Amino acid sequence: MDRAALIAALNNAAARMRIDSVRSTSEAGSGHPTTCCSAADLVAALFLAEMRFDPKDPQHPGSDRFVLSKGHAAPLLYAAWAAAGALDRSEVMRLRELTSDLEGHPTPRLPFVDVATGSLGQGICAAVGSALNARRIQSDYRTYCLIGDGESAEGSVWEAAAIAEQEGLDNLCGITDVNALGQSRATMWKHDLDQFARRWRAFGWHAITIDGHDMSAVLDAYAEARLTNGRPTMIVARTLKGKGISFIEGKDNWHGKPLKKGDDLDRAITELEGQIVPAADVVDLASRIPRPPSRPSSPPAPKPVAPPAYAIGDQVATREAYGTALAKLGAADERIVALDADVKNSTFSERFESAFPNRFYQNFIAEQVMIGSAMGLAARGAIPFPSTFACFLTRAADFIRMSAISNVNVKLAGSHAGVSIGEDGPSQMALEDLAMCRAQPNYVVVYPCDAVSAEKLVALMAYHSGPAYMRTSRPKTPVIYKNDETFEIGGLKVLRQSDRDVVTVVGAGVTVFEALKAHDTLKASGTLIRVIDLYCLAPIDRAGLVAAGKATGGRIVTVEDHYAAGGVGDAVAEAVADAGIRVDRIAVREIPRSGKPEELLVRYGISDSHIVEKVRNVTL
Repeated sequence: MDRAALIAALNNAAARMRIDSVRSTSEAGSGHPTTCCSAADLVAALFLAEMRFDPKDPQHPGSDRFVLSKGHAAPLLYAAWAAAGALDRSEVMRLRELTSDLEGHPTPRLPFVDVATGSLGQGICAAVGSALNARRIQSDYRTYCLIGDGESAEGSVWEAAAIAEQEGLDNLCGITDVNALGQSRATMWKHDLDQFARRWRAFGWHAITIDGHDMSAVLDAYAEARLTNGRPTMIVARTLKGKGISFIEGKDNWHGKPLKKGDDLDRAITELEGQIVPAADVVDLASRIPRPPSRPSSPPAPKPVAPPAYAIGDQVATREAYGTALAKLGAADERIVALDADVKNSTFSERFESAFPNRFYQNFIAEQVMIGSAMGLAARGAIPFPSTFACFLTRAADFIRMSAISNVNVKLAGSHAGVSIGEDGPSQMALEDLAMCRAQPNYVVVYPCDAVSAEKLVALMAYHSGPAYMRTSRPKTPVIYKNDETFEIGGLKVLRQSDRDVVTVVGAGVTVFEALKAHDTLKASGTLIRVIDLYCLAPIDRAGLVAAGKATGGRIVTVEDHYAAGGVGDAVAEAVADAGIRVDRIAVREIPRSGKPEELLVRYGISDSHIVEKVRNVTL
């Protein structure tokens, strides 16, 4: 095709995308039309002249991927997919309606959206994962990610920059839309493209600066990125917010403001329609989109996972069992990948790395990109297990939140939880992680107490659809389950019971053993209690808890190595709230300090002696 004709056709397509973005946001009465206008030329060229994909099969595994990190430009994304033929242009006018999947920021309810975006700084991290996945499946698909100049202040952007360079992801191309205006004021570096380019170059990327409204320059930049080897590319594009609408173009105080229906909207549409050259509409751009190759063969079906091999009484930390289970899972299923944040020798994910180095991704001390790239990997068919100390997962809490919104198959593991880690002190003690993950409505949360349950739960969470979190412990604990014991997501185990139990004591992880010791102490004095291992906090076995509570006088005591808010106690209390059962909670209720694990359990009130005291008090 003649290049001049292509450029003219793309300019028309960009103008129509601006029209759709402006109209849809005005119809919705909310949204961000000006940020759509600034990026329209970049997106039109990408979708209609650069990317290889099938609009009718957006999840094709060989298709190039696009991640809209600046998720507030969602109307432009929808307009682009409409231009490509994936949906009717009329559908774009249903933006932000309750019954429409065209939400204010993109979510994977739409088949052409891999991960939810809108929390800025996250899309580029997911794009890293998408690019890593192409390498994993030996595909030549490319990943493109549009980010904003304002979001470039986010630290996670630069975590992604470092890891993408470290991995040599030359199949990753970022585009920074430098429109110079943020929500409340001009952005940090305004239109100084060199400020952006030198930072990306300092991180080892190939950086290209262009006029983002010069269609020829845009096409050339994409071609240059495609031919760049050994490192990722960032196209830094100077644009104008509100481009094409004279009375708002480049003007401040228009962020997130749709044009009101009436004179303003009519004037804007008239101006944009005037930029369309009918004579240039001689090419059907959608029909020229290059298609991906035929679908590759499906990966082999997973093999059975090797079972645990422990003896009752063996002393094994659940974090160590996690590493063993992960390696076994990797041998059974090539979709399993592991991600680390420079703690592999503490989480024991190094066992996976030793067996499958090509499926192990080291993120160094950068938890945000670790979770973000896991989201991208999961969206493209991998089953990723990112792991670190549980306390450091809180640094990526927003990524955990967005993984829930995306409902991607990310399987988090957090080790070194609670005061039971001992001497390292409170900065290393996760005491809020269960609350953080339980707060997400579609997260599975598991907390094994021994090696057998840890191994079995790793396999279960791998194949449970959606995100999951496993909390593991630092201390060695005795194996109490037989290797053929069965577990289930949403289950619990009753470890001690009789017809004369007066209280149910619910523990999880290390506190299960404190409850068992308390059982023996109380039994010796003639008091019997029921002991439950609540190995799954979400979803929770309400029926099992209610049955136990009713069988023990309507009394439950919970004990947890976690702060009182949001953990085991709250989970149990919520589950039995309408059953007339009293729940007394034993938890860590102050900021702890360094000490030996057994000292800390006593000092912070979660030891067996405190359980004994609580049981005696509630049965008076």
